Amino acid sequence: MRAALLALAGQEEIVAVSTIYRTKPEGRRDQPDFYNCVVEIKTGKMPEELKYQVLRGIEAGLGRQRISDKFAPRTIDLDLMLYDNLIVDTDRLVLPDPEISSRSFLAVCLSELAPDLILPGTNSRVADLSARFSLDNMQPLEDYTARIRNDLHFSERVS
Repeated sequence: MRAALLALAGQEEIVAVSTIYRTKPEGRRDQPDFYNCVVEIKTGKMPEELKYQVLRGIEAGLGRQRISDKFAPRTIDLDLMLYDNLIVDTDRLVLPDPEISSRSFLAVCLSELAPDLILPGTNSRVADLSARFSLDNMQPLEDYTARIRNDLHFSERVS
């Protein structure tokens, strides 16, 4: 996580980082826990360029090998969840990420950064989506989050 965020900071302006949470893996439980967070950035890149060149480039640099099993163990998984108010639905990209409303770690982390955001194409406020989830399966890693924010040269998330 730290290496991925530092690599991202080397290419894009990181504005905010949510709390990092440890969660059980989705789909296949026979692998280590995941660390999850949401990062807000400023970029001049278009969404597909950001996803396929920047994020996938960082994943490859950290040893990620993509295979057909989307639940397979991996070193890192970087996803583009939102891009301003853009709505995209193509074979290569769907925005906003439809899993925001079904995965606690996405909704909760996003709500930390933008609770009043209305997901594009919906009437759903992020804080309301987040409130539907129990945090029982999410362990906040506050010290780790603080160290990473410090490494990125800011101590508090910016709302």
